[in-house]
Amino acid sequence: MALLSFGKSKDPAPVTVNPQVEAFLKDFSIEVMPRTAEKVEDFKELLPAGTRVYIAHIEGTPIEDMVATAKRLSADGYKVMPHFPARIIKDQATLADWIARYQGEAGVDQALLLAGGVATPHGDFHSSMQLLETGLFGKAGFKRLHVAGHPEGNRDIDPDGSDKNVMDALRWKQTFSDTSDAEMALATQFAFEAAPIIAWADALKEAGITLPIHIGIAGPAKLQTLIKFAIACGVGPSLKVLQKRAKDVTKLLLPFEPTEVLTDLAAHKAANPDFNITHVHFFPLGGIKTNANWAITHGGKSAVPATQS
Repeated sequence: MALLSFGKSKDPAPVTVNPQVEAFLKDFSIEVMPRTAEKVEDFKELLPAGTRVYIAHIEGTPIEDMVATAKRLSADGYKVMPHFPARIIKDQATLADWIARYQGEAGVDQALLLAGGVATPHGDFHSSMQLLETGLFGKAGFKRLHVAGHPEGNRDIDPDGSDKNVMDALRWKQTFSDTSDAEMALATQFAFEAAPIIAWADALKEAGITLPIHIGIAGPAKLQTLIKFAIACGVGPSLKVLQKRAKDVTKLLLPFEPTEVLTDLAAHKAANPDFNITHVHFFPLGGIKTNANWAITHGGKSAVPATQS
């Protein structure tokens, strides 16, 4: 095992790097928003060159801010993947305009397509499938398209607690992937326990869903912060990991780190090389700098070339 130093502190504490976790973190991605990106003076001091950076599009964020953030990150050498939330896109003309802006001003050729967390659609679209059906991403030459995955279900899609609608949608997306030139993958909601994640991934494979999975992981953050986001985002059974920790007064004030879930997933991947989780995607709920430092300190390295991603 290698020893790495954490960040640039005056007296860095050595961290023992688990080689399985190091391999699992290769080509990790991370998510930002325009308002959080503005607070980062220089991304090149935080993230390895070539890292995939998703830009979350929250309702009310002007497209100009999204494109400006994409342009900055692209110029710094990152693979930029903006969100396209169907329910906040008014119509096909708006979608075409967004695609053209991202491509023309920032050189973007990949996107995350999702329904979005808006209850009432702003216009013609309500699902990522409708965005795909327009054919606009293919016409624009987008090379990579990710869609959402839900390891612990999604009550917005399946109010009865089943996974029927989610699975129907995934089968549709699998068929689209099989007949499309775009590289596709699932980018998932975050969860805190490996066992349900592994069971979900295995169930997808058994159902014929072979899209690679980029598993969502919440980065280091205060426990209270994670519980708030987990409840708001509908995290399911693995929320008990946080609730159990909250009852331990010796750990209550300590930052929660994703060490255990990543160690377990990495060990499973090492024992099962064909496991369909291929990448880690971080939600930096405790801050971009904190998350980036943690990932790199625990073995996260520069991204592989775009042609292999």
